[in-house]
Amino acid sequence: MVTPRLQGLSPATIQNVVAAAQALEAGRADAATAQLIPALASNPDHPEILRLHASILNLRGDYAAAVATMRRALAQRPDDPLYHNTLGSILGTGNDLDGAITALKRACELQPTLADAWYNLGVMLTHCVRRAEAIDALQRAVAINPRHMDARSLLGDMLRAENRIEEAETEYRRVIAERPWAGVAWLGLADLKSLRLAVSDIEHIRRALRDPRAGDDDLIALGFALAKGLDDECRYSESLTALAQANAIARRRKTWNAQGFSAVVTGLLDSFNPPPRHSPDANLGHDAIFVVSLPRSGSTLVEQILTSHSSVQGAGELPDLPLTLTEESYQRLVPFPLWVDKMHAEDWQHLGERYLQRTARWRSQRPMFVDKLPSNWMYIGAIRAMLPAAKIICCRRDPLETCFACYRQHLASNEYTRTFDDLAAYWRDFDRSIHYWRAEHSSHVHEHIYEDLIADPETSIRGLLEFCELPFEGACLRFYQNKRNVFSPSATQVRQPLRPDTARAPGYGALLDPLRTALDMPPFSG
Repeated sequence: MVTPRLQGLSPATIQNVVAAAQALEAGRADAATAQLIPALASNPDHPEILRLHASILNLRGDYAAAVATMRRALAQRPDDPLYHNTLGSILGTGNDLDGAITALKRACELQPTLADAWYNLGVMLTHCVRRAEAIDALQRAVAINPRHMDARSLLGDMLRAENRIEEAETEYRRVIAERPWAGVAWLGLADLKSLRLAVSDIEHIRRALRDPRAGDDDLIALGFALAKGLDDECRYSESLTALAQANAIARRRKTWNAQGFSAVVTGLLDSFNPPPRHSPDANLGHDAIFVVSLPRSGSTLVEQILTSHSSVQGAGELPDLPLTLTEESYQRLVPFPLWVDKMHAEDWQHLGERYLQRTARWRSQRPMFVDKLPSNWMYIGAIRAMLPAAKIICCRRDPLETCFACYRQHLASNEYTRTFDDLAAYWRDFDRSIHYWRAEHSSHVHEHIYEDLIADPETSIRGLLEFCELPFEGACLRFYQNKRNVFSPSATQVRQPLRPDTARAPGYGALLDPLRTALDMPPFSG
């Protein structure tokens, strides 16, 4: 017989716990914390209180403490599917996707009717680019609970990735019809770049923002959707206000430590200076092309161009490189990059082979593949040591356009995008890293400039192919005819010919002077 989760708690404590759970469901960490504090003080080892506390810590970005707390709870209820579901969600937030999938599969085994576990499993499988499995998990979630709006919205995203735009719009609007405040559906609709939100849609979003049933996650997504609609109407000041409000709500949960991150980047650069002896197999990684960048810098476009070549398969934003490094950290009981100076050339070869083993499915149809996880720019030193023959393409775009595009896009778990100052600091860390790696490894690190591609597409594309040691193919110039699935916010855009009018900052004029100041750029001159 399963012990009830709230057994042993007083009526008053139960009331606090239930209220905390409701606040968590709405994504309101402050309210959840206020409710849980007295319960945690009187029952510090109760598993259900620990589970909720772990969820709050996770929402606030204290990942290590969240995992430790959740494991304490799970030790007391090892066969509780909800506990495995919570652990899986927390591990996923911390990018331990392998661990997350294991925990969530266990939750589904223990309770096959737990729709949230199937949904969370679908999310993690999506992050791992295991799309067929992800769709199966999401369909299971919807079959169990047809009113699981997040699962249905994510299915809408899958339809968008397959360029089934009308079907995706229909799915989003079905969700909105049942739950007008569903921010994730409104945001999905707004992200259909070929679609302009109607004036009536904008008013519906404004009403949804006032709906008391909307949680913080809804409010954040609704704010970004509203900003997109207002931008389409050239109501730039109102659009910026909507963005500021949405980003402020997100920032209440997690703040970005720009100084701490900069120190991390410095540590990464120092760890690979001088470069360690790389894998003795100089040909290792000849089939891998890494595309790195800040978000919204044209990396999806570069992948689309390269995968229009008959020899190149597009894999998308693979988590396998950071997961390979994380595996090594677990084995050494020391976080990356503190173990770099302990590595021998054979150790790097082992890691390179492990990465290639993890990504083998992407070479089953074509001899080369693209791994386009943007944040892999931080791991260029490790790539060079593990895979000495791999090609690394660093995508750049005008810093003002890049930072503003990041600010306008709802990039979950990218907390540096919430303020102009944080964005500028992050861009500078990226900039100095790319300059360093280009100087150190010029034959294996190629800088691709978005504006150069727009100005002279054929020369830029020929340069990409030459760097990758690929013969020219005309299909790469017609990349927009490539029918592959694209799972990024640029999915609709990369299926269109290049446009010279993608810059957004000029329309905002002096309204973006605070961002220009943060980037040490002169004010708008008209």
